[in-house]
Amino acid sequence: MNLNRLAYFAAVVDSGSFTRAAERLGITKAVVSQQVAQLERDLGTSLLVRTTRRVHPTEAGRMFHARCVMILREAEDAFDELAQAAAAPTGTLRITAPNDYGTAVVVAVVTAYAARYPHCRVELTLEDQTVDLASGQIDMAIRVGWLVDSSLQARKIGSFRQCLVGAPAFADRIAARDPDELVTLPFIANMALREPLLWQFSRGDLDRRAVRLQASIAIDTTPGVLAAVLAGGGLSVLPDFLVADDLAAGRLIHILPQWQLPSGGIHTVYPAARFRPPKVTAFVEMLIAAQRRAGTNA
Repeated sequence: MNLNRLAYFAAVVDSGSFTRAAERLGITKAVVSQQVAQLERDLGTSLLVRTTRRVHPTEAGRMFHARCVMILREAEDAFDELAQAAAAPTGTLRITAPNDYGTAVVVAVVTAYAARYPHCRVELTLEDQTVDLASGQIDMAIRVGWLVDSSLQARKIGSFRQCLVGAPAFADRIAARDPDELVTLPFIANMALREPLLWQFSRGDLDRRAVRLQASIAIDTTPGVLAAVLAGGGLSVLPDFLVADDLAAGRLIHILPQWQLPSGGIHTVYPAARFRPPKVTAFVEMLIAAQRRAGTNA
């Protein structure tokens, strides 16, 4: 099957004329007529009804035209994607990410990205509140947690665990062996979360507890909560990517490690579009590589 003939046929149907189709395609009317006639012979059916004033598709021609449009669009998309994949990132890449993940992971990737692609400028906004991508001012967002339904396009690039942690100086006061006993202990609430005080603990498949803690301190950013925990202000729940170094160094201790808190996802989120520019795809690949090195694969 000669795919050029599909384009010639679609142009004739769209314009209603062999002459106008030829002008649109930049070839002669004779070539268009010959190629469409050969297409009809190949298919063994009439696709067009020709009159002196206009060309109309037959019933078979209308159905075939709809298919041709889809095939040609897919072919065009394939060429566009290949061309974009081969292009080098340029321009300004605008990213938004949460404070905690952005500081712990994204900043290092942005630095490496800027060094690798010196013709691309990066603007990173660290914001715990969800930024509207529909405005067109942001190329991509990084969301940590649980996505809500939307018209945006998303890709999961990793996951994280939540850990109940406290400072070693606070350890003598932690006699709790059960989540229900935590309600009597000082707790630092992260007000950037939708439910900063209600936590779901689980142990095995059957033992599950929902515990509502009492906040002795409330802070509206995750890094601020971490600083308060390190200072001995109380317990809090923090993501593993933020506390891993402090746990390994002994600056924090994991409270009730036998009980699990819900895990969350790390996603890249984009405005709805058919294609993403090279500056975005290149950054996402570098971010995924960083996630793999950290051992938090999707």
